[in-house]
Amino acid sequence: MSSLQEKMANRFVVTSELVPPKGTNLDTLLQTARSLENYVDAFNVTDSHAAHMSLSPIAAAHTLITEGFEPILQMVTRDRNRIAIQSDMLGASLLGITNLVCMGGDPPNVGDHPHAKPVFDLSTAELIHAAFTLNSGNDEVGHKLSQSTDFHIGAVVNPGSSDLGTEIKRMEEKVEAGATFFQTQAIYDVRSFVDFINSIEHLNVTIIAGVMPIKSVKMAEYANNNIPGIHIPDWMIQRIANADDIKETSVQLAAELISELAPFCGGVHLMALGAEDRIPLILDRAMT
Repeated sequence: MSSLQEKMANRFVVTSELVPPKGTNLDTLLQTARSLENYVDAFNVTDSHAAHMSLSPIAAAHTLITEGFEPILQMVTRDRNRIAIQSDMLGASLLGITNLVCMGGDPPNVGDHPHAKPVFDLSTAELIHAAFTLNSGNDEVGHKLSQSTDFHIGAVVNPGSSDLGTEIKRMEEKVEAGATFFQTQAIYDVRSFVDFINSIEHLNVTIIAGVMPIKSVKMAEYANNNIPGIHIPDWMIQRIANADDIKETSVQLAAELISELAPFCGGVHLMALGAEDRIPLILDRAMT
């Protein structure tokens, strides 16, 4: 059992994200991790986030382990076929990486290598099942492994989807495939989130609610117009627009959200988008 898995079984957890660099210098990534070590239980290590080529998340995750931090390795189906994905998962396991969060990934045409060929050999549910199968001691087609893995398998879900029925059906497929925890898209409507939680109470999984602090009116408007499943309400945007101190108001709004979400989920996933210095302020305020 991973440390994160044990924590999820016993208390509210906090996760966040670290983006590996385009290059091999991890000083900034490790500095950020160190600044949050008393606040964050585990860090998602992104896999070429937004289809922008970056350092292997396996290498970054292993470095985090050697520095005393717990990583959650993002595995995407965008870039590798099932042979390469399983090989990478075995390599990750050998290096001590136990937490996975499985997803499709942004298509290459939106990134910095727009002419790269997309792969998507496996669906997300099939990727989850492949990881689950490695845990059982076999590969995806049933061949026996010399030693099994011990992955704590997670996935993502979008409670704000315009087609929530289909989203929940996909979630059920991911649970059947082997996912035991879910990190959500950023939440701004607590009432709708509670309705979502009530609709999935038949699933025995841990839900980690996404919280993305609003850094500016421009950021809020961009999110509303371009990120599926996100709707930042007008009253929140107005509070930012009217703020004398935008950072203070951003921190306060995020803390209020966490306080309201906490009774209905197993933890929060903070997506600070370069403003990681606000995370301690947010959590100190939310948990008091």
